Amino acid sequence: MKTILYIPTLNAGAKWQEALLAISKQTLKPTKKIIIDSGSIDGTLDPALIEGFEVVKIDKRDFDHGGTRQMAISLFPDADVYIFLTQDAILATPNALENLIKPFIDDPSIGVAYGRQLPHKGAKALEAHPRLFNYPASPQIRSLTNVQQYGIKTISCSNSFAAYRKTAFQEAGGFPSGTILGEDVIAAGNILLNNWRLAYVSTAAVYHSHDYTIQEEFKRYFDIGVFHATNKWIFDHFGHAESEGLKYVKSELNYVVKHNVLQIPKAILSIVAKWLGYKIGLLHSKLPTALSKKFSMHKAYWLKR
Repeated sequence: MKTILYIPTLNAGAKWQEALLAISKQTLKPTKKIIIDSGSIDGTLDPALIEGFEVVKIDKRDFDHGGTRQMAISLFPDADVYIFLTQDAILATPNALENLIKPFIDDPSIGVAYGRQLPHKGAKALEAHPRLFNYPASPQIRSLTNVQQYGIKTISCSNSFAAYRKTAFQEAGGFPSGTILGEDVIAAGNILLNNWRLAYVSTAAVYHSHDYTIQEEFKRYFDIGVFHATNKWIFDHFGHAESEGLKYVKSELNYVVKHNVLQIPKAILSIVAKWLGYKIGLLHSKLPTALSKKFSMHKAYWLKR
């Protein structure tokens, strides 16, 4: 089975060398390894580090979450499975890539798969909890028949560590251009609507987490609200996010109480920031573009509107 690994980069930073080392140790060797770089100036493209990769360079202003990834596939389309990583995701075991693509080999109905995300080593409670909540230890196979069970999480996915069967991906129209985020969810949703199935592969894992500030949480959830407001078909087919949000709040507070009570004030402020950001994001069309840009984590999105 031919596989191509794609990694978008921009000043990849301290974890980049570790991420590349983990890739080099994989039992599965991708047919090609592609870096799509948006103007790094920090040594990300040091030839000694990225030996074996092919590099596509684009202007930072031209980066688009879905469009850039789709462009990379259009330049290098010759594979059975397309694998995506982000620059800060570190493969947790040498067989992570092998395990991620195994469902495509075993089950011809699988159109998309994504792996488990574990908190980075030494992560604080509020950094660790989202990964433990959203990426359980048990594997799952999901399809349109599971919408009543999983709701909007039926199409959960993450391009920090995901793979797509070429035929299913192309049938679904690939990644969209011009979305603020969530190109992975859009692709997964369209693949499932074409009656393929999705595999969550818990035995394939990466270390990937973020220690967001309260302000960053607000901005991130504002963008999620914008994403949902501009993709209402997701609600129509897969339900709303509010019930999952309530489960998350309860889980996070319980986790913080057990692991670090000193983070309770930040946890409460974080929950409020997420809720407020999401609700305002849903109503972004009523705001001036300049204000939406100020509220947003992905500011380049608003420059193109």
